[in-house]
Amino acid sequence: MAPGRKWAVQVAFHRKCGLLRFSSRAGRWLYDAKRARRLRHRRASGPVVVGVRGAASGVGAMPELEEAPVAGGAGKPDLFFEEEDLQYEEEILRNPFSVKCWIRYIEFKQNAPRQVLNLIYERALKELPGSYKLWYNYLKQRRKQVKNRCVTDPGYEEVNNCHERALVFMHKMPRIWLDYCQFLMDQCRITRTRRTFDRALRALPITQHHRIWPLYLKFVRLYPLPETAVRVYRRYLKLSPENAEEYIEYLRSIDRLDEAALRLAVIVNDERFVSKEGKSNYQLWHELCDLISQNPDKVKSLNVGAIIRGGLTRFTDQLGKLWCSLADYYIRSGHFEKARDVYEEAIQTVMTVRDFTQVFDSYAQFEESMIAAKMETTSELGQEEEDDVDLELRLARFEQLIARRPLLLNSVLLRQNPHNVHEWHKRVKLYEGKPREIINTYTEAVQTVDPFKATGKTHTLWVSFARFYEDNGQIEDARTIFEKATKVNFKQVDDLAGVWCEYGEMELRHENYDQALRILRVSPGAATWVQGRHQAAPPSAAGESWGGRRDKHLEVKAQTRGFHSQLGEEQRGLVVRIGREQEPGLGGSTPALGGQGPRGLSGGCALLLIE
Repeated sequence: MAPGRKWAVQVAFHRKCGLLRFSSRAGRWLYDAKRARRLRHRRASGPVVVGVRGAASGVGAMPELEEAPVAGGAGKPDLFFEEEDLQYEEEILRNPFSVKCWIRYIEFKQNAPRQVLNLIYERALKELPGSYKLWYNYLKQRRKQVKNRCVTDPGYEEVNNCHERALVFMHKMPRIWLDYCQFLMDQCRITRTRRTFDRALRALPITQHHRIWPLYLKFVRLYPLPETAVRVYRRYLKLSPENAEEYIEYLRSIDRLDEAALRLAVIVNDERFVSKEGKSNYQLWHELCDLISQNPDKVKSLNVGAIIRGGLTRFTDQLGKLWCSLADYYIRSGHFEKARDVYEEAIQTVMTVRDFTQVFDSYAQFEESMIAAKMETTSELGQEEEDDVDLELRLARFEQLIARRPLLLNSVLLRQNPHNVHEWHKRVKLYEGKPREIINTYTEAVQTVDPFKATGKTHTLWVSFARFYEDNGQIEDARTIFEKATKVNFKQVDDLAGVWCEYGEMELRHENYDQALRILRVSPGAATWVQGRHQAAPPSAAGESWGGRRDKHLEVKAQTRGFHSQLGEEQRGLVVRIGREQEPGLGGSTPALGGQGPRGLSGGCALLLIE
């Protein structure tokens, strides 16, 4: 070895052994003769090895070099510098506080034995204890060294102590905390891991807590410790309330449904809450309804009825599902009569066919399940007279429900549009054979339908109502209906003319010719009366001109002509005069039914006189 290189090795060795120290006062290196004598005295018993003495003074203490005797040997130490190491050692001597110098040395010794590599790391960290890069690489190397060992190996505890030493200086570095916590999780040290997570949250600023919480939550979900997990989640939601859905899912997985329902109710009532899973407020509400309705024995802290009924007023387009949820709650609670009341209320209030179908199908399924349960109970315990009566009652209730379906569906359509004339006629047909219900239906129909909003011909309701009385021999009642119909403010003159014609035809069918003449004598004023009632509205409101309305007298005139043709030979003395006496100002009269007066309008209403 060259003299210069040999001298450098000796200087490095003496420095590491503590024989050389730098004196700032003298400005040079001094040789410690006393320590050299002690070393020579120890060498009398054998050669020495330079190693690392663990930090016995507590966490954070840096390692110190020590000498230990080695039995048997040629007199040279086990730790020595190879020739390739000298350039790195010299560079470190010149720049002991340069991280790059230490990193280059470590990279060069990457394939060296772990004791040698660890010693270099320790030397570097003794000079640079605040270097994140050195600590990170060192801890990573130490974890790698014990990776394939059993978790009970003492080497794990040494690595844990190394992490604790690192955290003395790196307590503001979340990466060090995360690696340490993950390392403890791999060792299955639950309590120590939880306390380390808590220490990390206390040490780090709140702006970095979002890096710790995901691993912390993963840790508490790994083990069947629900109470610990719940407490951790509650702390987490104080920082991130927008992640309440994750907590709710965990509560449902551990069967803590009461608290899950409470949390879900809170986010449903929070208008500012935005679901991270993309759920709408209605979907969250529907989840809440399903949760509380399907688990009535586990959810005790909420008023289920009030919550679901609140949803009925809030989500009017999804009434069917909410009504079914409320009924399901009472069914699962064993309150079957309350469930029936809910179903009955639902089918009497829903406004759409879709909601009605959902509620009715659920209602029918409920009744079927009740019958099946009763039959099964009877077959197992034996049949008694009371059981037969109960079973017959349930069967009758189910049959009545099925028979009521068309009428209930008709009620839904009429709630949607109470001015639908066609649906009112269908409702009357559904009550066939029930005179009282038919009369009530006609009465409700003529009182409800507005001629200006009606879908269909309004006058047909009055005519059908009168004909019902006529078919049952109540002519006076039929006349009363017709008299009321002639006073209705119809939208079209056609409707009023149709009423008068049907009135006259009814009298003809019963051979009341005098009454028919009186009716047709009064009818010419109908168009003028309609015109007066529509003075407040423009002609376009009725869809035609005023002259067009007057032309509607043709229907009445045609009825009069038909009536004249039906008279017998002995009644041919009737003379029909067509005039305009009841419509002054429209011009002269025409001698015949089909004559035309001024302005091209048809003749006036028929005035029938008996000679």
